[in-house]
Amino acid sequence: MQRSNTPWPALSGPSLLWQEDGSPFSPTFADFYYSPDNGLAEGRHVFLAGNGLPERWQRHRADPFVVAETGFGTGLNFLLTWQAWRARRKTADGRRLHYLALEKYPLAVADLRRAGAAWPELAPLLAELLAQYPQPLPGVHRALLDGGSVLLDLWWGDVEAVLEDLGRARAPLVDAWYLDGFAPARNPAMWQPGLWPKVAALSRPEATFATFTVARAVRFGLTEAGFAVRKVPGFGHKREQLCGQLTSRQPLPPLQGTPWELAGHRQETPQQVLVIGGGLAGCHTAAALARRGIRVTVLERGQVAGEASGNPQGVLYTRLSHRHSPLTDFALASFDFASRQYRAGFAAGTLQPGSDGELCGSFHQVADSAELARMRPLLAPLPELAQVLEADSASTLLGIAQPGAGYWYPNSGWMSPPALCRHLLQHPLVTLHEGCGAIRLQWADDAWQAVTSAGTLARAPAAVVAAGTHCSELDHLDWLPLNPIRGQTTQLPPLPALAALRAVLCHSGYLAPATADGHCIGATFAPGDTDPELRRGDRVQNLEQLAAAIPAVAGALAGLADTELPGRTGWRCASPDYLPLVGPVPDRSAFLRDYAGLRDNARSGIPLPGKYLPGLYLNTGHGSRGLTSTPLAAELLASQLCAEPLPLEPELVRALAPARFIIRDLGRNRI
Repeated sequence: MQRSNTPWPALSGPSLLWQEDGSPFSPTFADFYYSPDNGLAEGRHVFLAGNGLPERWQRHRADPFVVAETGFGTGLNFLLTWQAWRARRKTADGRRLHYLALEKYPLAVADLRRAGAAWPELAPLLAELLAQYPQPLPGVHRALLDGGSVLLDLWWGDVEAVLEDLGRARAPLVDAWYLDGFAPARNPAMWQPGLWPKVAALSRPEATFATFTVARAVRFGLTEAGFAVRKVPGFGHKREQLCGQLTSRQPLPPLQGTPWELAGHRQETPQQVLVIGGGLAGCHTAAALARRGIRVTVLERGQVAGEASGNPQGVLYTRLSHRHSPLTDFALASFDFASRQYRAGFAAGTLQPGSDGELCGSFHQVADSAELARMRPLLAPLPELAQVLEADSASTLLGIAQPGAGYWYPNSGWMSPPALCRHLLQHPLVTLHEGCGAIRLQWADDAWQAVTSAGTLARAPAAVVAAGTHCSELDHLDWLPLNPIRGQTTQLPPLPALAALRAVLCHSGYLAPATADGHCIGATFAPGDTDPELRRGDRVQNLEQLAAAIPAVAGALAGLADTELPGRTGWRCASPDYLPLVGPVPDRSAFLRDYAGLRDNARSGIPLPGKYLPGLYLNTGHGSRGLTSTPLAAELLASQLCAEPLPLEPELVRALAPARFIIRDLGRNRI
């Protein structure tokens, strides 16, 4: 979905009429979300049994098994599928269920909870779903459930546009389709003839479908798309329903435009991966791969979280705008995903509040009153994402007086990056090697070999480079346009004047509630500065910025200017467009050859897929937002490596792809 520079509203939820039995009814489509008689039995009969589930799971060998539903509604069909998957997958075979759901009118959390109250046997699954339920923002939202064994991708948007996005990869993804939605006569947009070729193109060999309708147009459309369609007994009073299986596939249309982000050759999913770098990007990548049953070797030149990820406190950031852009859309998608993941970690007890972090909310000072006025109505339907607060309300939430208005993010907070990195590496499939020194990567014998002065450390058919500013020191990556930005933090002792602070304050720097060691404040921002020493001037700058943000504590802070306070320096790794670089590493020589025509006309269409180095991926350039962006970036990389449905829209995948800088420089005739 191309949304860049279009207005940024939240999605509208459906209007609902609640029946006496607690079931929701849609007055817009004059239909029930599920059978008022027995919604659970209906879902099991129509969709699970209609697709031969769960029996098919016993003989299905590929991982994951992918179900796609056109419509999510109350989530009932998903919960029933998850319940059945749990019951039949008690053996520790490590296989996963991946569920894609397409929904234009997502229910609010309160409505989802109200509908689910009628299904007590699904209550534990519903509770986990509600805790991971995303914001009503357009795009795809990934939830990791059941310890990562169930992936749920909720695509909020129009069904035709979503299927177009899913089909952009030109690869079959789906094993079973739930063709749901309200009746064709009442909601024709969900059943238009142009959808069925897209459904077929996304279907794996022998994929099945099931639907409650037997409408003639649906039956003929699916048959023409390549499905063998049959009528079977329906549920309850409905005499028949449709089921079927893909038996023939239509040829894919020719490539359009300049699809440089599409790889011309697909590799098999690797069983082992090297990760170069033990910061947030590398550790999240290792955890995402290990969840998929892949053995990971993490190689760190120094100590885990020893460089840019080493600050004792970091803040979960995002950015807001009244218009869509790749920068804003990725910031919001990654913020929503990261906050849900960290919250799940605290709820499960794998992260400890106070020592590992705390999602206590954060207030961001904003001096531009016109911006706040513009964003206030846009944020009104999204109170769980952000709110515009005046100074008095902000002061109450923070516990310290604020001089002005700004944004309140209730799901934000702070984390300890070193503690988080260590937690992410605690997996039996992850092996860590610290103190490796400078590492070289070389391709030999169909594997990437990590080599140091002491010899070959490890080898694997795939490697992910997540080494921050050191990425460009490796062979094949010296062309990367990475910008090191020096930052210095200052460690304050616990101060009585700040003891009442209950949430994170972001100004030109940041301040989080104190740990046992006090407050970490900062950080300075100095592009190109290579000085590793702590500097008094930077310490004073951090103190002065905080004093300006909290005038009430200016006096207490002034006395610390000449105190030798602890701190640390580090170098953020940023890209020219401030988006991270996440994805396969291009074969630069092949790109320069194949897309040379862009030098003469940057808009010309060159219908060739990109050529990429075998099994080599990149995850870097997260700047000062690593806590926010690295969890989703890691999911994207792991999904790419495993040929799974991706957790981002094609527009954002393209915006993050490292090859974008080669394409841009060709279009500007710089190379």
